Amino acid sequence: MTHTFRPRTAAPLAAVAALALLVGCSGGQDQEPAAEQSVTFWTPQTTPERLAAQEAVAAAFTEETGIDVDVVPMAGADQDQALVTGAASGNVPDVILHTSTQAGAWTSQGLLDTGAASAVVETLGTETFNERAIDAVTLEGEISAVPSDGWTHVIAYRADLLDSAGVEVPTSLSELADAATAIKDKLGITGLAFGTQAGTASATEGIQSLFQSAGCELVVDGEIAIDSAECTDAAEEFLTLRNSSVAGDFDVTSARATYMNGDAAMLLFSTHILDELAGLDSATPATCPECAATPTFLADNTEFITVLDEDQPAQYGAMLAYGIPTGANVEAAQRYIEYVMSTGYVDTLGVATEGRIPLRNGTAEDPTAFVSAWGGLGIGPGQEMTSVDLYGEDFTTAIEQGINAVSLWGMGTEDATLAGLVSSQGVLAAQIDQLYTGTPAADVTAAMRAAVEEVQAGL
Repeated sequence: MTHTFRPRTAAPLAAVAALALLVGCSGGQDQEPAAEQSVTFWTPQTTPERLAAQEAVAAAFTEETGIDVDVVPMAGADQDQALVTGAASGNVPDVILHTSTQAGAWTSQGLLDTGAASAVVETLGTETFNERAIDAVTLEGEISAVPSDGWTHVIAYRADLLDSAGVEVPTSLSELADAATAIKDKLGITGLAFGTQAGTASATEGIQSLFQSAGCELVVDGEIAIDSAECTDAAEEFLTLRNSSVAGDFDVTSARATYMNGDAAMLLFSTHILDELAGLDSATPATCPECAATPTFLADNTEFITVLDEDQPAQYGAMLAYGIPTGANVEAAQRYIEYVMSTGYVDTLGVATEGRIPLRNGTAEDPTAFVSAWGGLGIGPGQEMTSVDLYGEDFTTAIEQGINAVSLWGMGTEDATLAGLVSSQGVLAAQIDQLYTGTPAADVTAAMRAAVEEVQAGL
């Protein structure tokens, strides 16, 4: 599905305040706090400003409930070993904000209290959550963690440049490849900028993002499928897209810079690009020729594809969830999660708006309350403008469609562990260079299958 946006007046931020009143009664806040209760909360949102925002939400929870919260910054890469060590010594945190992939691994190790998390989701209303997010954290029929927020890949495109090239907005991977090639041929600039450098994390993301949008699966019910016809076709389109570059292979940084310079017509990137296109992040300035006079030039002329193929929606992204470790203070942990997913939810999303799209869409009374509120939150370091200010009121609807289509290989299945290892180890990205040097796509996907089989054999 293709979505076109033009800047228009933002919804008033008073709506956010009204939402806080709406959800203020939810989340079990009418309970009396137990004596001496406290919560230790691990968060991967570790930058000073994000940490301060989370501490403010925690302080509001403490004021309302009397339960103290210790907000502990801890990168996701450090959480795994710390939780295993803590579980062995009987000293675990009460709440962890973590990825959906970690939820699967920790549940299989018995490190999460899945019953406690399931109860929180039931209290808040399972139907109020993003369905795919619930699927992502559901293992063996039980919800293992409480979905919080995430980000997705989008395809940002210069509407003016597509018009100049006479190219229609693509609605499938094959159309995307054709459009990128036509742009390169007609305008002499890169058609689609995205991570293609073999062996890099950005290539790993690019492969999964584009392959799965063509219906390619890594593994199905334990059977490796990366050499299927769909995957081989996707590999061929991936090569075409890679060859639409006039500047060689990109990593994530150079791909973004190329679009920001005005040297690419399209960019495959995460929603973190939203503020940067408007020149709101001084660390990543918009440097196109027109941007000096008009800082919002790129935002004014950029539109987005939030779901590439409506018939088989599968957008690459990431999801965060709140887990309650086995041995935690369950009552206090549940109350804290209920609070940050209701009364404190909008403030929690505002910690890093462009990368924290709600996975709880709304409440039973207002099913889209949180998605709508998200559009009224400031984006970028200074939070000077909202996504609605920049991209129009309909933008939040399109973002909701994108986040509701988030898909990761193996998500919510017993294959999640294998898929996670293949991704973290860069298995497919290590094979992609063969495609660049002329090896037929079918032979490349066969090599990918063999590499995945090696990982599977080690499980």
